[in-house]
Amino acid sequence: MSHLLDSTRAAYLYPLRGIYYFAKHRFLWPLFKARLLPILLLSTFIYFILFFFAYLPQVAFLSIFQGVGAWVNGAFLVLGEGAAIVAVLFEAFFVDETLVDIFDAVMVNEGQEELVLTSRVMYPEPGNPASRLGTPTTSAVYAPFSLRQIIEFVVLLPLNFIPVAGTPMFLVLTGYRAGPFHHWRYFQLLELTKPQRKECVRRRQLQYTLFGSVALILQLIPPFSMLFLMTTAAGSALWAVDLERKQQLAAQPNQPGDNYHDEP
Repeated sequence: MSHLLDSTRAAYLYPLRGIYYFAKHRFLWPLFKARLLPILLLSTFIYFILFFFAYLPQVAFLSIFQGVGAWVNGAFLVLGEGAAIVAVLFEAFFVDETLVDIFDAVMVNEGQEELVLTSRVMYPEPGNPASRLGTPTTSAVYAPFSLRQIIEFVVLLPLNFIPVAGTPMFLVLTGYRAGPFHHWRYFQLLELTKPQRKECVRRRQLQYTLFGSVALILQLIPPFSMLFLMTTAAGSALWAVDLERKQQLAAQPNQPGDNYHDEP
């Protein structure tokens, strides 16, 4: 399985690669453009309200235990609260459908159209990958809504009260849970069963944790949290593409390696 591990050693870079890929490939822009204004307005409003009313009181409380470090950890605490609120609200705006389209468009553009065809119609006309995406033929979910994940996010927020180590602990523990959700669409395309998904996540738990932690850091940057959520979807697709290419290379004659699809 070493050929798979090689492609995941830098898993934490994929959210950053997604930003560059999203900016470079114009066919992805219309998928975000339709939501740009409401995303920016709502995110800006939420973070303004939180920083105006909640930041200083929380810094005052944290300063009892942390001194000057309270200004930094208080900011992360408010950003985390804002990210949780924005995430819940945008679930209501069905942003997940857009994330699926971004993920699938990147997969198609990178030569994985056959895999995407297992789950949705693809128009044969020439055009950019996004415009060729048709109606999904099976359930199409980028990341399922998880009430447990939201609750854990809120429960872990007080870790920011801990001086120095609190914020990194919050990021890592949250990334541990969130990371695998970014490949839920990939698992769907592979038609993995629940035990296969769990085994796949178990084998790469460290890589998924790093991916999820970096993705969370990006989503804590106001007011661009939802923009970075979409670029992270491009990054998760790029990771999936690399895994597929490794699998296809391993499946060639005289190439050693395990079968990833059969042994996730």
